Amino acid sequence: MTARSAGAMFAVATVAMVASRRGSYELAGAVMATGLIALAIAAPVTGRLVDRYGQRRVAVPFFIWSGFWAALTMIASWRGWPAWILFITFPLCAVIPNLGTMARARWSHIFAHDPRKLHTAMSFEQVMEEVTFVIGPVLAIWLSTSVFPEAGFLFATICYAIGVLVFVSARSTEPPVVPHHERPHGHAHHNPGILPLAFIMVMTGVIFGVNEVVTLAVAQEAGHGNAAGAILALFAAGSALSGLVFGQVSHGRNLLKLLIAGTFGMMVLEAPVLLAGNLWVLAAVMFVAGIATAPTLITTMNLIERIVPRAQLNEGMTIVLTGLIIGIAVGSAVSGAVIDRVGARHGYWVAVVAAASAFLMALGTRALLSRREMANLR
Repeated sequence: MTARSAGAMFAVATVAMVASRRGSYELAGAVMATGLIALAIAAPVTGRLVDRYGQRRVAVPFFIWSGFWAALTMIASWRGWPAWILFITFPLCAVIPNLGTMARARWSHIFAHDPRKLHTAMSFEQVMEEVTFVIGPVLAIWLSTSVFPEAGFLFATICYAIGVLVFVSARSTEPPVVPHHERPHGHAHHNPGILPLAFIMVMTGVIFGVNEVVTLAVAQEAGHGNAAGAILALFAAGSALSGLVFGQVSHGRNLLKLLIAGTFGMMVLEAPVLLAGNLWVLAAVMFVAGIATAPTLITTMNLIERIVPRAQLNEGMTIVLTGLIIGIAVGSAVSGAVIDRVGARHGYWVAVVAAASAFLMALGTRALLSRREMANLR
């Protein structure tokens, strides 16, 4: 929770830091997008390394690397170094293994022979992740706007280091490495079912990225910049509450039907943000909009556990969550450009279009995903 809360802070802390120091949301969105793209490119590679050599042996050196470049990012912002430096330091600090996939791989190992408990654990995992998005953005925006622009980023870096050290020290739950001769040939992305799920996660990530950047801009335009963190927290709270309920009632149900229902829910519930006339209405609408996200994410990760061989589980989950990261980057960059050129509230259109695209992909690839799921079960 300590590391994940920090992870939830980095995106909005970066936007707040750069926008405050440089006076441009387009630049802030571009810096964050570049870092997330770097993470997305590196994530499948680090995920494959974790599958081959184990979590601890891979995670520790990469997290030391990340901390070094995070420190340079803060110094570059504070000292007013040229903006292009941020496009080097921030992406390099984002080259780290995905903590969420490593945690999910541990649950898959612990409850490998108990599907019901595994479903509960995966749901719990997602709910806890949503809770961090209740805590993280509020802290990041408050620190960055009330203390100094780099304060949110600095606090996130410290918390992330503490959380990671605690996580990797828990050796008893680390899944064993599958011997080389038992590993399937090729990479996890060769599995045809991976790409549709990754695309759906890209579109889901676009929604997250848009909401973070546009909500901050809308709140500041209204003269209440500090309210952005609370509004984003309500979006995450709606998702977390729905995840708790979903984890209790959805076990044994058809995963593909749940995926279609989840993406349809994201499309329908996100659209009303376009009509929110003030911050109070926006806060209520965002809470409702978050209800569909956790069930969609939980279902997607359960499908990955079904269609990917266990020896490639971390890599497969990383690829799909990488789609989420790419989507956040795209959503941040595109909505930042829309804000600077058209106006803050119009940025929400990007999220609505992304939600509709996710629904169409889930609907269109239902047959393919069903074949992959059944093939792996046999």
